[in-house]
Amino acid sequence: MFFLLLSNAVTSRRDKSILYSRQTIIVMVISVLITLNNLNISLLDKGLGLYAGLFFASATTQSFQIFIFIICGAILQLTGFYSRKVWHLNYSSLSSLFFQKINYHNTNVIGKMTQQFKIIEYPLILLFIITGGVFLVSCGDIVSIFLSIELQSYGLYLLSTIYRDSELSTSAGLTYFLLGGLSSCFILLGTSLLYANYGTTNIDGFNIINNISNTTIDDIYSLSYKDKPFYINISLLVMSVGFLFKISAAPFHFWSPDVYDAIPTIVTTFVAIIPKISILVFLLGFAYYTYNSGVYNFDWKEGLLFSSLLSFIVGTVLGLTQSRIKRLFAYSTISHIGFLLLAISIGSLESTKAFIFYLIQYTISNLNAFIILVLIGSSLYSFTYDGPLKNEYKNLQDKNNSPIQLISQLKGYYHVNPALALSLVITLFSFIGIPPLIGFFAKQMVLSAALDSGYFFLTFVAIITSVISAAYYLSVIKQIFFDKVDYKLDYDIAKEILFANVISVVTFSTKKKHRRNIEFNINNIKLSSFFSITISILTLILLLFMYDSTNLLNVASILGLITIST
Repeated sequence: MFFLLLSNAVTSRRDKSILYSRQTIIVMVISVLITLNNLNISLLDKGLGLYAGLFFASATTQSFQIFIFIICGAILQLTGFYSRKVWHLNYSSLSSLFFQKINYHNTNVIGKMTQQFKIIEYPLILLFIITGGVFLVSCGDIVSIFLSIELQSYGLYLLSTIYRDSELSTSAGLTYFLLGGLSSCFILLGTSLLYANYGTTNIDGFNIINNISNTTIDDIYSLSYKDKPFYINISLLVMSVGFLFKISAAPFHFWSPDVYDAIPTIVTTFVAIIPKISILVFLLGFAYYTYNSGVYNFDWKEGLLFSSLLSFIVGTVLGLTQSRIKRLFAYSTISHIGFLLLAISIGSLESTKAFIFYLIQYTISNLNAFIILVLIGSSLYSFTYDGPLKNEYKNLQDKNNSPIQLISQLKGYYHVNPALALSLVITLFSFIGIPPLIGFFAKQMVLSAALDSGYFFLTFVAIITSVISAAYYLSVIKQIFFDKVDYKLDYDIAKEILFANVISVVTFSTKKKHRRNIEFNINNIKLSSFFSITISILTLILLLFMYDSTNLLNVASILGLITIST
């Protein structure tokens, strides 16, 4: 972070952003290796307290930190590599990959001039957000909770407005900042109430006090904590409102569709995924630290249940009316947040396993959907739209940063790129919960845990809303496969002959280089191998989970047991 900050301050070339993104991917790989080493240490005991109890390291926190690093590395590919490449049959061998390089005369061919490759601050801001998220997962004190959530949030506000030339992005970032500041006030108020009533900021202290105050009624009158369960639940309820704002759970969801739709798609990919992982993992551990044995009828987790119910309804009903793809994904996220909050609120071993499994699979599905959405925009480089909505598409705001904004832009896309279309459809089927895709098993685990704990009404609502939500997913799938394609090959680009230089390194000692000119056309322009491999891996995880489900289920079971015992 220090060297990135220094390089950002002294460089005068903004085209080095792609290099910084690649360096940050290397930082993520190194962070995974370091965390794996620490994972072996934390497995020796139930966990380790760090910095006088400000943070807590356990196998669960370390595992989710590794998961965050891997997901962030995948997202950084969007700014670390060009989305298109030139593929020539004569220069596609393994030796050519290592000993030859192609220089293009036309930078528009591979999209070098797009804005995400000109923002040198992007990787640095991402590192601050990742740091805040990693800290939040391991927080053991309400002071470190607030500092971690703010470190993450301020980076997200900056990231949302980082495209300076985009009016939509600037307004969305301002909305995000104002409502995010309001949610931070609720978190700060809740932490203040906790400290005022208990005189401690350590979560372990709250756990001890809560266990003492949850003794029998006869014993309570001899203790000074006789009213503490009510106080702690009110404080935690106020505090949870702030976190529900951050993860856009209903009824505090109203900012997310507007923000997701207005900011560039590459930024939306990060904003929609990483903050939710860290906050939800923190809420999972926090719910166990504040367990209520039932002496008092009121429990702060009832607020999470109410938010889960509203998230099911709002995410489904409002999603049916959407015509913009990122707004549809925003309401889809709200609906899935309902399943995660339901799993947290139940508090059983089975629900904890279901939560961990659901969070992992939904993050993978969401990441795959957004990467595909970005690549669909890049794949239409050589096509022009010639349909009834031609003028509407031409007047779309900020279309350079978000090429695909309307669901109708996906009409007939299967005939343009069948592989990408199939990957997107598999992801959408996983969102619905169609067997044998991984999304089906995730929903089944959460609903099974809810039924075992007696939450029959919420289970019924979750099933009904899942069936209804299938309507807007199937509408997108229908347009992709069965509607008439309105995209036509741009004949001006198709007939253009492009030129490039192939530079060959003959010997490493003299570095003598040979240059030769080659010609190519639009048929030689393909999607980048990095993205093709990433999408293939993510799609196969969703598709083939049934054939090798043991490993991921075992991870969820082990982490669930560790969370309960810790």
